[in-house]
Amino acid sequence: MTPASLEPIVGRYLTTRVADDTCRIYFEEAGKGIPLVCLHTAGADSRQFRHILCDAAVTDHFRVLAFDLPWHGKSYPPEGCHDEEYLLTTERYVATVRAFCAALGLDRPVVMGCSIGGRIVLQLAAEHGSEFRALIGLEAADFQKPWYDTSWLHRADVHGGEICAALVSGLVAPQSPAQHRDETLWQYKQGGPGVFRGDLHFYRVDGDLRGRLGTIDTGRCPLYLLTGEYDFSCTPEDTLRTAEGISGARVEIMKEVGHFPMSENPAQFRRYLLPILEEIRHDG
Repeated sequence: MTPASLEPIVGRYLTTRVADDTCRIYFEEAGKGIPLVCLHTAGADSRQFRHILCDAAVTDHFRVLAFDLPWHGKSYPPEGCHDEEYLLTTERYVATVRAFCAALGLDRPVVMGCSIGGRIVLQLAAEHGSEFRALIGLEAADFQKPWYDTSWLHRADVHGGEICAALVSGLVAPQSPAQHRDETLWQYKQGGPGVFRGDLHFYRVDGDLRGRLGTIDTGRCPLYLLTGEYDFSCTPEDTLRTAEGISGARVEIMKEVGHFPMSENPAQFRRYLLPILEEIRHDG
């Protein structure tokens, strides 16, 4: 019989203004020290970072905070927006991240985002780098060529969650443990109607950053880009191409990892993450 255990994660709600809307945002946190804000992938939620939140090697030095974007996980749509079509935009995404950090009074936090979170990290570096101690983009690139038809992601004749999970299942590396693979896909099965497709509006339409990252100053705000070798959505080539246009960007291609490193294979991911956090801790 497995003994009972209590994880160090604490969940809370924050009500704050994002642009012209009032948003009740759910977040989880653990640890103390330098703030480390974590941004989940499209159609998912902050549960993707539970292993980092429970990793003492991280939380002994970093206050880890992972929040659900409005419309995702335990965060409702903004007040009065439940009947509106959800479409994430670059402006809205940037405003949400900055509002969350400001509302909690986070002093030059580190922000780490994956997939759409990795894309917005690049935008933050280009426009607001001075506000952050460092930025970490997981599966991040300035643009990815679409490889799927989003019309299938919100239809009355199909189960949206199952379609979303099926779509991303091939992005998990074959070496990832079955339990973590199953947990990663379960989050997609639980997404709200049309939310994954709405996130991809940012990813595929509104968030094309090609030719727009020349203002990034990595001397002011270090930028780390980590991409899994098995990711065919944001390929290693996509990330390497992006980094070529950013002087001082640090790039590493992660072995035996796909598109969801922090949730699909946390043990493998921490081998790449911990040295970066140690460097940030000592340089900051």
